[in-house]
Amino acid sequence: MISLFLTVALVQIVALASPGPDFFFISQTAASQSRRDAFKGVIGITLAVAIWAAVALLGLNLILKQMAWLHQLILLAGGAYLIWMGIQMIKSARQPRIAGEETGPVSIPRKKNTFLRGLLTNLSNPKAIIYFGSIFSLIVGDDVSSATRTAIFILIVAETLIWFSLVATLFSLPWVKTKYQKLAKWIDGVAGTLFVAFGLHLIFSR
Repeated sequence: MISLFLTVALVQIVALASPGPDFFFISQTAASQSRRDAFKGVIGITLAVAIWAAVALLGLNLILKQMAWLHQLILLAGGAYLIWMGIQMIKSARQPRIAGEETGPVSIPRKKNTFLRGLLTNLSNPKAIIYFGSIFSLIVGDDVSSATRTAIFILIVAETLIWFSLVATLFSLPWVKTKYQKLAKWIDGVAGTLFVAFGLHLIFSR
């Protein structure tokens, strides 16, 4: 049992640490807005991961095999959302900024619900779909007890919350914000391009 927990913990932290839509969303929100906004996004992402983990532990892999159309629908919807997010960031990068302006970029405006954005970003994340739909399901076999599955669920949620809280804290530091303001247009442009690429890959790799 200990080896199973260690395996899940290691695989999960590797999945979290590899850059993807979640990381770019939290880092940009923390650097361009407030730490509070970023932590709202963290809670949204953590809730989405909790949903994915719960469904995976209940047999997501089997559901996707039995309902291929649902898998295709998830990929299309997720890809479309990521492309939309990317386009918004690219538009923000192209907007002229006044010299000495103290406000952050508008790719993720304050009036927008960062909790909801975080939730939707993870639910549409191709890594989450692939990870929980295949790799995670293979690690946690059918012979794992309900108590162990519950403990694994708590472990996954806790790791996610801690990791993205650290990311939000780091990118909300004053010196990071200052650097971000100087490179905002480039960062928004690159992040937006990556989001569009993630979305296109998700749609056309079906």
